[in-house]
Amino acid sequence: MSTLADAATPSTETDSARKESTPAGSSPAGGDDLREQVHAAARRARVAAEALVALRSADKDKVLLAMAEALRVNAEPILAANAKDVAAGRESGMATGLLDRLTLDESRIDGIAGGLTQVANLPDPIGEVVRGSTLPNGLQTRQVRVPMGVVGMVYEARPNVTVDAAGLALKSGNAALLRGSSSAAHTNAALVEVLRGALTAAKLPADAVQLLPCEDRASVQHLITARGLVDLVIPRGGAGLIQAVVSEATVPTVETGIGNCHVYVDAAADLAVAERIVLNSKVRRPSVCNAAETLLVHSDIAEKFIPSVAAALRLAGVTVHGDERFVSLAPGTIPADDEDWDTEYLSLDIAAAVVDSLDDAIRHISEHGSQHTEAIVTTDLAAATAFTTRIDAAAVIVNASTGFTDGEQLGMGAEIGISTQKLHARGPMALTELTTTKWIIWGDGQVRPG
Repeated sequence: MSTLADAATPSTETDSARKESTPAGSSPAGGDDLREQVHAAARRARVAAEALVALRSADKDKVLLAMAEALRVNAEPILAANAKDVAAGRESGMATGLLDRLTLDESRIDGIAGGLTQVANLPDPIGEVVRGSTLPNGLQTRQVRVPMGVVGMVYEARPNVTVDAAGLALKSGNAALLRGSSSAAHTNAALVEVLRGALTAAKLPADAVQLLPCEDRASVQHLITARGLVDLVIPRGGAGLIQAVVSEATVPTVETGIGNCHVYVDAAADLAVAERIVLNSKVRRPSVCNAAETLLVHSDIAEKFIPSVAAALRLAGVTVHGDERFVSLAPGTIPADDEDWDTEYLSLDIAAAVVDSLDDAIRHISEHGSQHTEAIVTTDLAAATAFTTRIDAAAVIVNASTGFTDGEQLGMGAEIGISTQKLHARGPMALTELTTTKWIIWGDGQVRPG
């Protein structure tokens, strides 16, 4: 079983101490006082969260827009900090997928800032009445959305998560404790400094966004066991990190799972549409969790479809790992082994197999999928309906790319991760998923009989 000792930081990272700078909003890590540093940050976050509860939506939106503008204005120092992390990652042999997620440019910074703008333009979930009624005894009841309080994020080399988490937390009235990886230490520090500056300028508590020490993996353990100080922890990263956090946390967690996503091309598929969807699902950005990792093709259209799609994938730089029947129709394909069906490549690789029926496709996905995103390409309404009914996943897509499992694409603004669990939240986690509810009951002197 994975433990935080070996999973809190990706194995491709260099996790030696980053002594050059202290992240904004955190204290230098070290020695026996690390637990107190993390808990002190959580206590400050709780004070900040209490101040956020009473904020009007307009005030939160104003500071979110200020944060977005501050990121654009400060792009140069953010990129300089990011260049240090990228150089160190490349030197240490960081995997290509992680290196891509780590790397920022002006376009990506603008996109991250745009995510904050989108969040500012979304309806505020706080105060929303989920349900309510007036009881026969005259009591007026309402179940309303309220903030979680203090939300902790544990994540790998993904600096965009730093901003997304901070923005979504603020809009939903929560304080954010951010524990990124040492591989993004300089970038995260620069981003959080900008965000805290915008909070201070708006006369809001800067401790609503704090970056925890990342030099020592023990800081993760201290965060996820700070029950009573932290209300929710969300891990986002590789399977080892997620499982370690979920297994060892005493603070409630939301599992954001890996994405072993499938595209099944049915016997009744429009093959031109299918090829376009397969390519986009795999090639658009192979390092993200909603990228397709396995292609399943119905045997009835295999001879016609596989040579074409295999050639298109090769032209796009994708290495195909095929079963025996796929290889026979696409010479040059690498024979797949048992591990390929369970692999989240996060690279320009894809597993591929021929199946004889919709039932076989569903069985394959049920055995090897990660309950993230599964897609079918078909013109058969009955097949599409059966697929969407029987597949157990956070998102099931018909005749579209797996890349649409994304908070922004689904109109939710920036997201904090894709939940693959079934309690509290499932699928893209955005504003609503960062809230809980409470009951407000008004009376005029009623007492319970008996």
